[in-house]
Amino acid sequence: MGAVYGYVRVSSTDQNEDRQTIAMKDMGVADDHIFVDKQSGKDFERPQYRRLLARLKPGDLIYVLSIDRLGRDYEEIQSQWKILTQTIGIDICVLDMPLLDTRNGKDLLGTFIADLVLQILSFVAQSERENIRKRQAEGIAAAQIRGVKFGRPEKRIPDDFDKIVNEWQEKRLPLSEVLKQCDMSEATFYRRLKKYRSLCDSNNSISVK
Repeated sequence: MGAVYGYVRVSSTDQNEDRQTIAMKDMGVADDHIFVDKQSGKDFERPQYRRLLARLKPGDLIYVLSIDRLGRDYEEIQSQWKILTQTIGIDICVLDMPLLDTRNGKDLLGTFIADLVLQILSFVAQSERENIRKRQAEGIAAAQIRGVKFGRPEKRIPDDFDKIVNEWQEKRLPLSEVLKQCDMSEATFYRRLKKYRSLCDSNNSISVK
């Protein structure tokens, strides 16, 4: 029998992988054979998964808690499953779906059933990913309607911004000092300057009328 590995994935760094790692240890997987990625399952360009892939040899076994921990893209899951089981020649056991254990049912009927279950579950995994993205987009849109702003708050300009700008334009103040007094990067300064000038032009237009 070959080496036994466990693959664990959570979608972000603030999610807890303990439930998956405990499941791997319950199956007898050694700590140094458990590979953990903390990123999206949209593709397989994940550092720990690539490390695991490089170590695999024919006859090895990988445990994964559920198919969506392996990935969430229908075609990618199908492709990786073939690479693992056919090209490399390892076995995969999906713990929460006993039918997806390539050690069992290696005859034609068993393979057909496993392939069918894999297609259904990988389709469900992708559908769930798309639903999550849709819910996120709907949530952002609803929040924007309520006036919630996303991203970093805009850097506040100093009260004497007009004075600083005038001194800079008259070459009495170097740009480095301007940036220091405004506590801004050069790009932010020019962006705020453009907005400031536009606002001044608008106010002048109103006063003339």
